[in-house]
Amino acid sequence: MKFFVTGTDTDSGKTLVTSALLHKVNVSHVNVRSLGLKPIASGCEQTEKGLRNSDALALIEQSSIELDYCLVNPISFLPAIAPHIAASQAGVDISPGAILAKIQQSLASASLSETDVCFIEGAGGWRLPLGEGHFLSEVVKELELDVILVVGVKLGCLNHAVLTQESIKADGLTIKGWVANIVDPQTSCLEENLASLHHLMESPCLGIVPHLDYVSAEAAAEHLDISEL
Repeated sequence: MKFFVTGTDTDSGKTLVTSALLHKVNVSHVNVRSLGLKPIASGCEQTEKGLRNSDALALIEQSSIELDYCLVNPISFLPAIAPHIAASQAGVDISPGAILAKIQQSLASASLSETDVCFIEGAGGWRLPLGEGHFLSEVVKELELDVILVVGVKLGCLNHAVLTQESIKADGLTIKGWVANIVDPQTSCLEENLASLHHLMESPCLGIVPHLDYVSAEAAAEHLDISEL
């Protein structure tokens, strides 16, 4: 099973939720192998081994399938800016076809079986620009992946959640479930906002991750239910 994890915005909590989903799979299904991929990432750190992204490293830590870093995060940029701008500056091709080829190479290297689970984490939101009028969502559509939506709960999240849901549906894809991640614990009328999300979202809620004092995949996984996947 393969899923694409997107968010309502940058910093919605995609990596935390994806890592938690991987952890949940690992502890819930003994014979299932898990893999997390971060095909494109900006805001990386230069190391002795090359560019490394903290989001990709977090997914590697929770994946039971071991792949080389370059297969988990094949496209990486040093500056923490929009990937299409970073790609233009670096002269790197991030067209839908180029990204699709990278993902397919990673999936082939993992030798996934029908029972294995792979979560592919996006960057930014659903309509992440790739330049020249293209978007990362085109790659998800080409792969025909089911989507998991992470809603970063803060002021404005209801609008962002509904617009993202509408956009995914318009692309002919299915949202298998959504996760509410409490980004701002001081959000006014928090419980009322969560109730509104349950009413507005058309797919199952996979969990509500509170604002954690100690942020970890293990802690977040305690608040997730993957039985609907």
